[in-house]
Amino acid sequence: MPDESVTPTTGVFGIGVVANLTGTGVQNLRAYEKAGLVHPQRTDGGTRLYSSADVARLQRITLLLDAGLNLAGIAMVLSLEADNERLRKQVARERTNRERH
Repeated sequence: MPDESVTPTTGVFGIGVVANLTGTGVQNLRAYEKAGLVHPQRTDGGTRLYSSADVARLQRITLLLDAGLNLAGIAMVLSLEADNERLRKQVARERTNRERH
């Protein structure tokens, strides 16, 4: 039976596992965190724990790096993508509310 307390934002993967999943080095993952591109959870002992959402974000970062963007450009793209998603959800909610009334 799956653990229902584990969500897409629950930190479950160690840094070595995430490095393998994303095809990047541990030092790169630390650099992405330092640049504010990803925010893994920490254990009481300070160990980074990445969620499945973090892994997906890191895969997106890898694609953007491969496209030639630097970390500052990636930060801008990720911010714009998040804004776009938020606005799409807002429009969908407003459309649903209008249809109900």
